[in-house]
Amino acid sequence: MIPKDPNMLLSYINTQLRDHYSSLEELASDLDISADEIRDRLQKAGYEYLEEFNRFGKR
Repeated sequence: MIPKDPNMLLSYINTQLRDHYSSLEELASDLDISADEIRDRLQKAGYEYLEEFNRFGKR
């Protein structure tokens, strides 16, 4: 289960991407959640997926 709090979610997702996954889609598949859902939740908190860095950051 992924964190509900946006700041905790950001930290969790970025750590997982940095340490274990080469793409958001790969991480989402392992978590059995859609990449779009992760993007949507973090976009609402003001973050976007930066594919070239494989992480979420501020717009």
